[in-house]
Amino acid sequence: MTDYPTLALNDHRQIPQLGFGTYKIDDADAPEAVRTALDTGYQLVDTAAIYENETGVGKGVSERPDIFLQTKVWNDSQGFERAKKAADKCLARLDRDHVDMLLIHWPCPDKGEFLDTWKAFIELREAGKAKSIGVSNFREQDLRRIIDETGVTPAVNQIELHPSFQQRELRQLHKELGIVTQSWSPLGQGDGLANPAIKAIAEETGQPASAVILRWHIQHGLAVIPKASSRDHIEANFKALSFALSDQQMAAIDALDSAEGRMGPDPSELN
Repeated sequence: MTDYPTLALNDHRQIPQLGFGTYKIDDADAPEAVRTALDTGYQLVDTAAIYENETGVGKGVSERPDIFLQTKVWNDSQGFERAKKAADKCLARLDRDHVDMLLIHWPCPDKGEFLDTWKAFIELREAGKAKSIGVSNFREQDLRRIIDETGVTPAVNQIELHPSFQQRELRQLHKELGIVTQSWSPLGQGDGLANPAIKAIAEETGQPASAVILRWHIQHGLAVIPKASSRDHIEANFKALSFALSDQQMAAIDALDSAEGRMGPDPSELN
């Protein structure tokens, strides 16, 4: 699709704005789910070592070398040598010689190893095993440390972000640093679908509630990776590319932000 929305990365590459997330999809089910997503039109697939489905995802994308494929190294694989070995294992499971994006899954600040992990990622990029490198769930102090110590800015920071937890300060920092914000759990683990404001906009636009929320992410310049396992949900999410929200509708969703909206772990506490 020549009109598929993309965002410019700081390494002069482009990342598809709407991707397919595979969290909690079993390895055995992953090939079919991924193929369904690709048939629908998705241009990016996201997985991770901890999802234990990289083999299935790899099978799902095996005939599509053009698909933007990204994975993540898990917390117990942090450290310079361990991270390089873990990345090789990810590639072996995916049956690829490289990925388009490799991410550090969590900073795990108490471990004190994310800087060495980032240095390993820089080597992996130089070796061609990852075309782009980034991070996930990094806080401002984590980002500034790896940038200050290495001079290499992550292309992406994948963070929890949905209408009830909008991470505005971190998004602004990303903008200043030239980092693409990629939203995980973009539908708020499904809670956002039942919100009266979202339901009202869905009725106004004649679109699925999930597509309304994903459209909000897209119009804010965010990359987004909703997970779905059924064809109906995969196709409903993809409709986010087929319409636009008005300024008033965007503002209504903006108003749903909450200081208590985090649903996943706090990056300061996970190690």
